[in-house]
Amino acid sequence: MIYLDYQATTPLAPEARSAMVPLLDAGFGNPHSPHRMGREARAAVEVARERIAAPFGPGGRIAFTSGATEALNWAIKGIAKPARASRPRIVTTAIEHAAVLDTAGWLAQQGHELIVLPVSAGGIVDLDAAEAAIDGRTALVAAMLVNNEIGTIQPIAELGRMARNAGAVMLCDAVQGYGRVPLPVDACDLVALSAHKIHGPKGIGALWLRDGVNPEPLLHGGGQEAGLRSGTLAPALCAGFGVAAQLMRERAEEDSDHVFRLFGHARSIMGNWQVNGALDHRYFGNLNIRRAGLDVARLISDVREVMFSAGSACASGSGRTSHVLKAIGLTDAEAKSSIRLGFGRYTTIEDLDRAMALILAAAATQKEWA
Repeated sequence: MIYLDYQATTPLAPEARSAMVPLLDAGFGNPHSPHRMGREARAAVEVARERIAAPFGPGGRIAFTSGATEALNWAIKGIAKPARASRPRIVTTAIEHAAVLDTAGWLAQQGHELIVLPVSAGGIVDLDAAEAAIDGRTALVAAMLVNNEIGTIQPIAELGRMARNAGAVMLCDAVQGYGRVPLPVDACDLVALSAHKIHGPKGIGALWLRDGVNPEPLLHGGGQEAGLRSGTLAPALCAGFGVAAQLMRERAEEDSDHVFRLFGHARSIMGNWQVNGALDHRYFGNLNIRRAGLDVARLISDVREVMFSAGSACASGSGRTSHVLKAIGLTDAEAKSSIRLGFGRYTTIEDLDRAMALILAAAATQKEWA
């Protein structure tokens, strides 16, 4: 099996797994308990928190969540709902993850004003449209750092500047970019993270909150996290997340160079396929490409040895055309002839050569029998 779906999830780093095992065995204490086992579990949680927060510097804190979807729901609802009377507007982009677009859309049904900014053919937000939309009526601006379907990097610093000038809160979905590309922390007030996108475990994410930014709780109960998020933490998941985050920092240059080489190698092999999204301002672990007339569903079925995608994992099987590919101007036919290849730390050149050969052979057979 060759795994090329790193945007959907990443392989668990062995170091992260090793950090988790003791906390699943003898160290199973509740981190909110006062006895020795609880204190030991709590210590592991706090070490993890420090590791995840390290790239942000001073002036904020990490609150653990069940994943990025919860973090984004909490941030959007927790900022927008209490501000609705004086600041009813939410501004986001047309290529956000469903966790942002669907949450903002739900709020629009409750009476909030939603502005969805267009993007260029390269998948970069229209800053002129953003400047016009982000005003004194705006409570929240939400944008992703790296797009999960096409890999383009958004101008978060510029959007954050506009939000700050208007007195709005800036939320960044950094799920695909954390540890991989520079994050303009100074421009952000809230940042959503996910462990399983950075070689950590599934079932845990985080929301970074700038000091003084306190979204209303999404979950009510004990207020264990920052006094705002309730629920018993899983120390093993926290520890795995923390080690994964530390590895992302330590291996940042090595991982970046590796995916850049893989991207160039894949493009050289798939040279007559069209790349979706800008070739600059992108994360190179994501290659979204298309070939006219390709039946992607059939291709995925035929190439069973290679794990790749037609787009976002959460939309797979829905039958819907990718909203991201439509937003950059692709027709339904072009969008449905596109595949996403995601690679990273544990992908080898040999993996890529074998995968490309299988995909090209299956695509050629399709063309022959078309």
